[in-house]
Amino acid sequence: MGRGGDSKDRSDGPERKCIATGEVQPKNGLIRFVVGPDAQIVPDIAGKLPGRGIYVAADRAALDKAVKKKLFARGAKQSVQVPDDLVEEVERQLARRVVDLIALSRKGGRAVAGYEKVKNMLALEEADVLIQAVDGSGRGKSKLSTPHFGTYIGWLTSDELGLAFGRQTVIHGALASGGLTQRVVEEANRLRGVRENRVAGATGRENDGGKGRREG
Repeated sequence: MGRGGDSKDRSDGPERKCIATGEVQPKNGLIRFVVGPDAQIVPDIAGKLPGRGIYVAADRAALDKAVKKKLFARGAKQSVQVPDDLVEEVERQLARRVVDLIALSRKGGRAVAGYEKVKNMLALEEADVLIQAVDGSGRGKSKLSTPHFGTYIGWLTSDELGLAFGRQTVIHGALASGGLTQRVVEEANRLRGVRENRVAGATGRENDGGKGRREG
């Protein structure tokens, strides 16, 4: 069964430079940070907090590099406090954002859950996105295929999908086109970059036992 990730080109928009990679790319592929109270680095997942934005690619390796190489202080042009769990907090907030957007899509009648409902939506060619829990049965998931020219999201847990659909757990879900669907895809792609490389990105990370690291 084919699996699509970024099946659609991201729309043109404002671009920013990643402090870790040095690459310039659209803002929707980056994580914005700001300097909050007590000079602490705060993730701004929605991109709405006041202050000068500091951008890092939505990629675990880039985020870990920004922390380990003390690049936030350089980007902020001042000494800053970096929480030890900053990357994990970014992942948590991204996951919550995707869950909330799927929940809003469900309330708007553009999302369904459950094998039979998803299968029917795919058969009627009404689905634009297939969503399946990362911890679901591979055999069960293989029975459903990503919509033609559609998108596959497969890195949320069954518990997270359960929250999105108001159930205890969910393995299969689907989204129709329009509404918040493109935003779900964009946010899910950011989560994928942070989550799928978790093990590789976490190796060698040290914990100083305090509330954060002082940079600068």
